[in-house]
Amino acid sequence: MNKKIIFITGGARSGKSSFALAEASHIKGLKAYIATAESLDEEMEKRIEKHRKDRGNDWDTFEEPLKIAQTLQKTADDHAVVLLDCLTLWVSNLLHAGVDIQEKMDGLINALMKYKTGTGKASVIIIVSNEVGLGIVPGNEMAREFRDWAGILNQKVASAADEVYVTVSGIPVKIKGNSSAPSP
Repeated sequence: MNKKIIFITGGARSGKSSFALAEASHIKGLKAYIATAESLDEEMEKRIEKHRKDRGNDWDTFEEPLKIAQTLQKTADDHAVVLLDCLTLWVSNLLHAGVDIQEKMDGLINALMKYKTGTGKASVIIIVSNEVGLGIVPGNEMAREFRDWAGILNQKVASAADEVYVTVSGIPVKIKGNSSAPSP
């Protein structure tokens, strides 16, 4: 089986998740959605609920704010496609939990490499992340640390991915991979 990792990045509200769902909809079989968001306030709960509605009932949802490498390995064994949304929320969760971010990041990259050589059912893993390094340098230490970790992680995942897209104003632009970019 030909296995593929697709990485989708872009700014806030750029259409990343919608594009990821559209890409996943072309794949037959069970679909897994790994959600890293935590419902910490009313506004975030509304965002999570919107994402649930956008997915519909065709997805098995796994809400996991910290242990995404293990969840990714488990879901790739049983599902045709796995969509992980999103890495930047995951980095934020890791910072707030006070865990070793480098260790968790290495675990995720190792899980992606094992997926490519493993026997799981998933033909595609789609990973969504925000591009946070295009703005001004944040004014406080934690925000700079977040930006730096997110940038490092995005580079590592993009390197491991077979295809990479950046979304701008709802338009996906392919920046890595062999085939031509999709029509918006």
